[in-house]
Amino acid sequence: MIDRMGAWRRRGVLAGMLSSAAVVTAPSLLRAVPSGQPVKVGGTLSLTGFLAQTAIIHKIAAEIMVEEINGRNGFLGRPVEYVLLDDQSKPDVARSLYEKLITVDKVDLIMGPYATAPILAAMGVAQRYGKVIMQSSMGIPKLQTYDMAFPATPFGPEPDKTYPNVVLDAMASLPNPPKSVTIVTSKFPSAQFNAVGMRTETEKRGLKVPLYLEYEAGNRDFGAIAARVKEANADFLWVGSLGLESNQLLEALRKLDYVPKTSFHLYPATGPLALSPDGNLVWSSTFLEPDEPFMSRPGVKKIAELYKERATKANLPYPIIDAQAAGMIAAWQILEAGVNGAKSLDDKQIAAYLKKSVVDTIYGPTKFDGKYNHGEPAQLIRQVQNKEWKVVWPKQFAAPGVKLIPT
Repeated sequence: MIDRMGAWRRRGVLAGMLSSAAVVTAPSLLRAVPSGQPVKVGGTLSLTGFLAQTAIIHKIAAEIMVEEINGRNGFLGRPVEYVLLDDQSKPDVARSLYEKLITVDKVDLIMGPYATAPILAAMGVAQRYGKVIMQSSMGIPKLQTYDMAFPATPFGPEPDKTYPNVVLDAMASLPNPPKSVTIVTSKFPSAQFNAVGMRTETEKRGLKVPLYLEYEAGNRDFGAIAARVKEANADFLWVGSLGLESNQLLEALRKLDYVPKTSFHLYPATGPLALSPDGNLVWSSTFLEPDEPFMSRPGVKKIAELYKERATKANLPYPIIDAQAAGMIAAWQILEAGVNGAKSLDDKQIAAYLKKSVVDTIYGPTKFDGKYNHGEPAQLIRQVQNKEWKVVWPKQFAAPGVKLIPT
């Protein structure tokens, strides 16, 4: 499957091979319209496979950003065309497709895919050809050894240490803090990486881990796993999930008449978990939700409204912007800043500019001066309250009147 977005007709009307049409407002007609040969930006997303429930969020976010960039001045006055391929949630397919994008399609620049495993596959190809690559969601920073790879999401250099401690701090704030934690995780690289970190940091604090269990990525049968979780009966359940895995595990637990006292879910499909009857008051990871203090950042309100409009048209069950959409938005913002700052499409010049600069993104000022090109970590915890995700921890990032609700 190929999506081409951002090619402008000579009359200045946005044309593309995407499902949603561009919206051209009157003010945009007063701006200079990008013209000339399109700048091709190639990338893949998991439009099919077990990561598709989340990758569609990244696709919608990318559509919005290409239209926004073309509504300004494109890249160096030329229209941007996004050449998007389906990696099928398979790293080996992603690797082959990035090779094709660079050598056959002759794209000018590349944009990374969604999720750690496809990103690592794409990064290897980028390094081989000396291409700068923006990535929205690579959860194992220490594997990002390529100096021309730039993270869009503020995981920080050691999320296997910083993120577990954010979760543990929130747990410690509860009226009856948990004393035991069951850890169940997909073997998907970033989930497994964070699960190991969670076990290490939990045991450092003197809490018990009665069960640590791994399952194959993309697993759909959680019956036996649910039985083990019920048997362990820990005070807290930490799940290294992706996509619909959390929904499937919680449903399997319900069939055993067991409801976890409190549970955390790493990278679940946002809408299905929030709207599930099993999802009330569960915790998850995030870096941004559409509340204060995040909505006061420049441009965030407009992007949130655009995302809601497009996600609703795409029939997403939860058409609300969150960290998944924000990661892809930030990746395009970084690429745009790199091209404009370097005044060039040359990969090395773009990378050199970004290394010495601070880029304003939906996440706020973003720097790349730390280990593995990462800046400071900014992990947050959100909780499903009345079928909506709300940031609840750390407290200073919770919206007015919102707090962590004990279960």
